[in-house]
This record gives sequence, structure tokens and C-alpha cells, in this order.
Amino acid sequence: QVRLVESGGGSVQPGGSLRLTCAAEGIFSIDAMGWFRQDPGKERELVAFMPFSSSGERTMYDASVKGRFTISRDSASNTVYLEMNSLKPEDTAVYYCNARDYKLDNYWGKGTLVTVSS
Repeated sequence: QVRLVESGGGSVQPGGSLRLTCAAEGIFSIDAMGWFRQDPGKERELVAFMPFSSSGERTMYDASVKGRFTISRDSASNTVYLEMNSLKPEDTAVYYCNARDYKLDNYWGKGTLVTVSS
């Protein structure tokens, strides 16, 4: 059974930090993982992306989070993390984990809410 299990969302004040975790299960040969976010009424947007192989792709971040967010991976398991620092109210959204397999099929988690508010 394919599952992407996200955790770590919550409420934080501006300037605070949160760490999101995503564990992938049941996906054969993951090629890349990443984090997206979505505000109500808006398109889902890429936040951070990490390829698992030397395919020519590179780790990348949306310009709005570069320097504040860091994506990392536990190489012993299909788990990725998103360390979010210096959070701003505009970072408030539902954050979704994504995994792409070697066939370029995409899988999604159910999302975790991040709220940045004073």
C-alpha cells in the first residue's frame, strides 16, 4: 500500500521554526521527493525539491523560501524533512509531501497545516 505520511505541522509565531517530516511507504524506486503548499483558492506550488539520483536534476527551492527553508533526506529510508526557519505569515498553507518514482508517477500525502500568526 502506497502511503506518504506527513507530520510536524502546527501553529507558530512569525520568526519561528517548524520541521516537517514525510515518510514514504510502498513506493518502488523513488526518484525524487519534495514539498508543495497550497492556500485556499490558489494553485498548489512547489516549495522544495530533492532528486534522489544523479539524473542531472538538482535540489531546488522556490524563491520565496530560499535561505529560510532546507530540505533534507534520511538516506537509509524514504524520509524527507523540511526545516522551516524565519517563518512569515505568508508561509501559512497546507503543506503536501510529493514522491516521484522511476516511471515519473507522482504520489501525494494528505497534507499538514502550517499556520504562522501572532
